[in-house]
Order: sequence, then C-alpha cells, then structure tokens
Amino acid sequence: MADCTETTDHILLLCTKCRGVEAAAELRASLREDLPSGFVIRAVDCMAGCDRKPTIGLQAPGKASYLFGEIDSAEDIAAIVAFSHQYRSSADGWTSATDRPAALYDKTLARMPALKSEVRE
Repeated sequence: MADCTETTDHILLLCTKCRGVEAAAELRASLREDLPSGFVIRAVDCMAGCDRKPTIGLQAPGKASYLFGEIDSAEDIAAIVAFSHQYRSSADGWTSATDRPAALYDKTLARMPALKSEVRE
C-alpha cells in the first residue's frame, strides 16, 4: 500500500474531524496493508458525514466517487478493502448497492458520477 507521500491515481479519504487524528491514524493502520496498489490514504478535515462517523471516501480520475459512513467494525474495514479492490479494477467506478460488499449496503452515504470535462445544459 502506498503511503500518503506517494503520487497515485486512487485515493481513500479518511475524515479526521469528528473522531480525531488518533482515531483516523488507527483506521489508516488497519487499512494500509490490504489496499490494492495505486491507492493512497489521505486524511481530510471533514466530509460532512458527522452523523455517521467515521466517514471514508474513495475517488479516482474518471470514476464515480463514494462516501461511506459508520465504518467501525472489522467487518466494515474488510468491506472497504474488498470494495477498494473492486473499485480499482473498474473502468468507471460505477456500482449499484447490490454490487458492493453487503456490509456497505446501508453505509453508503453518497455516490457521485465522475467529473466530465464537457458541460451539458
């Protein structure tokens, strides 16, 4: 797994606001070894998921972005790792709720389409 100083094209975002930097560091340590290559973990100040903390986001150029909340248990962490592998191998990152690991079914807070350079009105 890449450290946060390595340039990469897939990013896993960890919120540090609600539970603090130490809790985020523990979550980072539990994820770091099992993420696919090409991922970097970045701490961010807030992702507005405070009612469902801690929150984790995934993003990559040309892919849908995701926000997950209440990632607390070992099962949740394993599901995030499994989804990160699925996300990495996907061309556009787009998945339905039933395609993602079952533990994430009710933890998906947002899925946003990939940013496109063309603008449609």
